[in-house]
Amino acid sequence: MSSTVTAPKPDSDNNRIPLVSLISPRHRDSWTHTRSGDARGYIDADKLNELWIHTGTACNLACPFCLEGSKPGDTRLPAMSLEMLKPFFHEAVDMGVQQFSFTGGEPFVIRDFVNILDYASQHKPCFVLTNGTRVLIQRAHQLLPLKDNPFPISFRISLDYPDAVRHDAGRGQGSFVESLDSIKWLLNNGFKVSIARQMEQHEDSAVVERTFSDIFTQHGISQTLPFTAFPDFGTLGTEDGSPEVTTNCMEKYPTQASRSHFMCTYTRMLVNTSKGVRVYACTLVDDDPDYDLGGTLAESMKARIMLRHHRCFSCYKFGASCSAPA
Repeated sequence: MSSTVTAPKPDSDNNRIPLVSLISPRHRDSWTHTRSGDARGYIDADKLNELWIHTGTACNLACPFCLEGSKPGDTRLPAMSLEMLKPFFHEAVDMGVQQFSFTGGEPFVIRDFVNILDYASQHKPCFVLTNGTRVLIQRAHQLLPLKDNPFPISFRISLDYPDAVRHDAGRGQGSFVESLDSIKWLLNNGFKVSIARQMEQHEDSAVVERTFSDIFTQHGISQTLPFTAFPDFGTLGTEDGSPEVTTNCMEKYPTQASRSHFMCTYTRMLVNTSKGVRVYACTLVDDDPDYDLGGTLAESMKARIMLRHHRCFSCYKFGASCSAPA
């Protein structure tokens, strides 16, 4: 029997391309249905508001809990270059994108990253996820000229817990203080900063964030900083046994507006692959090639996204989002 995949046709009802047409036959059933045979929940894109760029999985740290499996020299996802990204920046602007966001790995270990950030911030506001350790401070002199660009650059620094010993146990001795130093430098030089932290079961979020604020004050950081708390998304390539999201589950969000907090309604992510730069559904599914939506942003926005990845359940349950307002 032939397994040739023909070009997909748009869904006649809503002009959505059924991504199942692009997936090998043996995976199609699991794409559209859960293990128990229920119809799988899905998301249709609305409008491209935010474009994420995965700069590559190389990092200066080797955190055991990293959801990307990043470490020094890692090439699972190779580094991006400015020349690779220019066409996508312009396509995104033409489509009305409001923000360019960057993640890794660690963006600041990428040779071309400041050039990429410089070019992107000529066109739209930019948002950078970073561990904020010495790799940022070593390139601080390159960041200062970017303050004069037409659009602002903001940063989200990872501080897992309001406890230096606990934080450093995962990220390396001294990394907590290095990140605090980066936060202070960025704020003192007029950049906006927010904090990414780990969410713990049964936590009192207000107490956790007050403890962080006390540490900031002790370190000479007087500004109130926004927090984004992330649930445990699991490490690279793992299936954590999370419940699967069905179409019945999605009745909780019956309208397009009520589904707007799902990142796949308004974001896409660029990933450097063996096939070149490809567009993936969001920042959390690059370990699954079935979420490769094509080679252009316009093409990717027509695809229906099935909520199959186990990290989709975290978005469903917690309203988790990697995004931040421009």
